[in-house]
Amino acid sequence: MSRSAQDARQFERLRWRCRRGLLELDLILLDFLEHRFHSLTPSEQEAFTQLLSTPDNTLLAYIQGAQNPAEKELMQIITKIR
Repeated sequence: MSRSAQDARQFERLRWRCRRGLLELDLILLDFLEHRFHSLTPSEQEAFTQLLSTPDNTLLAYIQGAQNPAEKELMQIITKIR
């Protein structure tokens, strides 16, 4: 499999992981993925991928500013999403 095909496949997996139980998160995360993900550094892309493992309610609280993640890398991505 070529590198570009592998990258496209990984991007589609991320798109699927952005689909959440809360519509607000779907819209926010998919928009960020479509418009900002490719401009992130590799470490920021990894942090975004890690962020997608966060439970929906906690992730929404992060995005809304009601809570902040303890990890610096995750906070940087949350700041970009906001």
